[in-house]
Amino acid sequence: MIRAIRANPRAAGRISSAWRALGYLLGSLGTAVAALLALPVLLAPTPARAWASWHRRRAERLLCAPHPASEPVRVGAWRLLGWFGACAVTGPVFGLVMVLCAGNAVSAAVTVPLWWALPEGTRAGGFAVGAPLSGWGTALTLGTAQAVAFAALTAWLAPPLARSHARICVALLSPSAAERLARRVEALTETRADAMTAHGAELRRIERDLHDGAQARLVAVAIRLGVARELLDEDPRTVAGLLAEAQESTEEAMAELRAVVRSIYPPILADRGLAGALAALGARSAIDTTLDVGGLGTVPAAVEAVAYFTVAEALTNAAKHSGATRTTVRVARRGDRLSVEVTDDGVGGADETRGTGIAGIRHRVQALDGIVHVHSPGGGPTTIGVSLACGS
Repeated sequence: MIRAIRANPRAAGRISSAWRALGYLLGSLGTAVAALLALPVLLAPTPARAWASWHRRRAERLLCAPHPASEPVRVGAWRLLGWFGACAVTGPVFGLVMVLCAGNAVSAAVTVPLWWALPEGTRAGGFAVGAPLSGWGTALTLGTAQAVAFAALTAWLAPPLARSHARICVALLSPSAAERLARRVEALTETRADAMTAHGAELRRIERDLHDGAQARLVAVAIRLGVARELLDEDPRTVAGLLAEAQESTEEAMAELRAVVRSIYPPILADRGLAGALAALGARSAIDTTLDVGGLGTVPAAVEAVAYFTVAEALTNAAKHSGATRTTVRVARRGDRLSVEVTDDGVGGADETRGTGIAGIRHRVQALDGIVHVHSPGGGPTTIGVSLACGS
C-alpha cells in the first residue's frame, strides 16, 4: 500500500493535505479551549494581537498564502473581538467533529485485533457508535469496515473544514481595503521623507567630493599653468616641470571625476546593460559567484542603478563578513517588478544595525518605493531579496 501511495503523487498529496488539515483543526480546538481559559489575559491589547498574529500566520500557512513580511495583526479592537468570537465557535465545533471521526477510526483500528482481550460487548469504534465485537468475523469485517469508513470520512471532511476555519481567520485578521490604503499612504510618506534625506546626503557627498578632490586639483593646475606662462621665456626648465605636474594633477582630477560619476550611475550600465554589468561584478567578486539573469526587457536607468548597487553591496558583504565560499545572484522580471536575490552560504546572522551595508541597500531601494527582505538565520544561509517597480 505504501508503494502504491508513493507511486501515485495525487493520492500522496491528498493524504498529506488531510493530515495537515486534521492537525490544524485539532490544534484550533486546543487553542480555542486555551483562549477561553485564559480570556482575562487575552483581553489585553498586546497579548491579543500577538495571539491573533500567530493564528493568522498559521492559517496562511495552511492556505499556502503567507502574508508578505509576516506583519503583526493591526486591525481594530472590534475586528479582534469578532475573530475571537468566530474562532471560539468554529474551533471547538470543527475540532470536535474531527475528534469524533478520527477517534472512531483510531479506536476501531486498535480494538479490532485486540477484541479478544477486551471486555465483552466492546464496540469497534468506541464512542458508542461502533459495532460490537463478538468474534473474529465481526472484528475483521464490521470493525475493519468501520475503521476504513471513519478514516475516509476524516480525510474527506478535514480539508474543507480546515480551509473554512483558516479563511475566517485570515478574513477577520487581515486589514480592510481602507486600512491597507492608509498604511500604504503612511509607508509612502515615510519612504518619501527617507528618500529626500538620502537625496540631500548624496548631493552633499557629491559636492564634497568635487570640492575637495577634482576642484582642488584643477585649481592647482590653473596656478601651475599661470606660473609656467610667466616663466615661459625666462626659465624653460622650470616651465617643463610645472607642465608635467599640471598634467599629472589633471589626470588625477579626471580619475576622481570618473569615480564620482560611477557613484551616481556606473558607466558600465550604459555600455553593457544590467546583465553585463552584473556579470562583471560576479567576475570581480572575491568569492565564487553564480549569476542567473532572466529576460529583463526595458528597465528604467534608476532601477538598473539600484539593482547594480544592491548586488555590489551584497557581494561585498558576503566577502567581508559572512565567511561564504559561494554566492548566487538571481535577477528576473515578473510583470512590472524587477526582483533581485543574492544568496550566500556563509555563517548568517546579518544585522543591518552593525554597519553591514544592508541599511544602505534598504535606503536606496525604499527611495524607489521598493521592498527589501533579509533572511539571515544563525548558521546561514543569508538571502537578500529586493523587489523594484520598473513599469510595464
